[in-house]
Amino acid sequence: MKRNGYTILAVLSACVMAATITSAAFATPEPNSAVVTERIFNDCGLSTLTTVNSYPGSISFSDDWSDLCVGFANLHNWHFSTDGVSAAVFGNNNDFKFSAIVTISGTGQCEAGLHVGPWYSLNTDGRMQARIPDGEIACFGGRLPFYSFSNPTGHNLRYTGGPILMEIEYHANGLSMGSPATIQYRVVYNSNSYTSGPLPFDQGNPAEDPPHGLWGILDPASAGGIVQTNNGTPPPAVPDATPDRTYDVTFTDILFTCLDCTTPAELSSWGRIKATYR
Repeated sequence: MKRNGYTILAVLSACVMAATITSAAFATPEPNSAVVTERIFNDCGLSTLTTVNSYPGSISFSDDWSDLCVGFANLHNWHFSTDGVSAAVFGNNNDFKFSAIVTISGTGQCEAGLHVGPWYSLNTDGRMQARIPDGEIACFGGRLPFYSFSNPTGHNLRYTGGPILMEIEYHANGLSMGSPATIQYRVVYNSNSYTSGPLPFDQGNPAEDPPHGLWGILDPASAGGIVQTNNGTPPPAVPDATPDRTYDVTFTDILFTCLDCTTPAELSSWGRIKATYR
């Protein structure tokens, strides 16, 4: 879901990163940690937010909205990092894949999943996510080619709770019209595996190249996970007359693989959890 405007933090972060990085090719980062950013959207500042970063074993968000909140949404994310302080920088020319087992629960509307953000929207757009309570599973926004796992003419898959493995695999290829970068989305749910197959990127804005590139994720990009808690339930007329809107999202068994490194690096808490998730 796109949102008009950005928080000051998001705009400054994007501008600083874009201004300090040249158009030179980026080496694929090999993450050893993750950094969490809270309240990118903060329409319910009265919510009680608890985050726990135990990368790569788990990263969790618990956002308990107050009955007094009437705003649109709160947005939080995490990004891969190589220093535990700043988000790792990804480029058009990289080859990588990453995955996590995502579990969403709550009494209102919540959407969460993986995230690849382009330079102009490092914190908000470019999502592969599931949503409750309607169960939609879709990939969209930023530079990501659109794909819906819930399309009735496709997989017709709906998320009804519990763990769902999400995976993104990106290949730069020739970064040209004849050989654009491709991305593949994959989910494993209830022991069944579903894939989009490789999807090509379209052309970026020629006026923005250099320095950002054209046929891929656009330099500099970020990668990780994203959580958006929505005000899908109106507040009760009498405080505490109905249950609070509480949202819990957990990313477990986070795995990153560099596909163009000399020795591919796989970082995981204890490997894939079960054969059914392979």
